[in-house]
Parts: sequence; C-alpha cells; structure tokens
Amino acid sequence: MSYVEKSLAPGERVVFRTRLSAVMFVWPVLIGVAGIVLLFLKAGDFDNDLALALLGVAVVFGLGRYISFRSSEFAVTNQRVIIKVGVIRRRTLELQRTKVEAIAVNQGLSGRLFGYGDIIVTGTGGTKEPFRQIGAPLQFSRAVQISSA
Repeated sequence: MSYVEKSLAPGERVVFRTRLSAVMFVWPVLIGVAGIVLLFLKAGDFDNDLALALLGVAVVFGLGRYISFRSSEFAVTNQRVIIKVGVIRRRTLELQRTKVEAIAVNQGLSGRLFGYGDIIVTGTGGTKEPFRQIGAPLQFSRAVQISSA
C-alpha cells in the first residue's frame, strides 16, 4: 500500500496522481551506452577498465534514480495535496487544499516537450516547498486549482 493510500482520511479520494518523470534516467542510460560502446570496441591496445567503470557508474547512478522514482508520490485529493519523496531521508508535504496559496511550475524546452518540470508549492504561511522533475506538473497544478474551487 502506498503512502498516499495510507494517508487518506475517511471519505477522502485521490483526484490526480503523478510521479517523478522518467527523464531522470537519461544520464544513467547515456553513460551505460557509452560503456557498452567502449566495451565492444576492439581497437588495438584498448583497455576495458574504462568501459567497465562507465557501466558500473551507470548501474549505481541508475539504481539510485530508480529508488527515487519508485519511492516518490505526488497526489491531489478532494481535501489535500500529498507529496512524499525519498526512502532513507523521507520528505513529506501534506497540505490542506484551502491552505495552498500557489503552485509555481517551471519548465524548460525539454520539460515542455517531454512533459516534466519543477513545482514550488507555497502554503498560506509563506513556506515554499520545491520538487524537481515531476511528471505532468501543469496537470498537477490544475488539479489543485480545480479541486480548490
């Protein structure tokens, strides 16, 4: 059972859910591809140590990203905004929809093309909580606004 399901109050239901964007896997994949290419190059006195090191870095880096991807949850319910990121160092935000003052969405060109971006949730007390590389950030923001109306 996910953190969001465990956190639901009686009568509360999820109206929108997203997670981190898969774009976070681009660098581990590129490093892994570079390692594979170097591994299969049969150039003269080429030593495979660099290729194996690149593959090791890609696996470790990719595994860390995978754990972050699987352990992060972003949800809007009919009553609250619920966000959880991290496993060992967990960071959560549970904010009543009526206490959300603003949600800023920052997207670059690649974010607009591939549907990811950063959000900053601002509560009525002035606290600003940034979250990076989430999928469907505009839809998340709209779900909070529509649910709050």
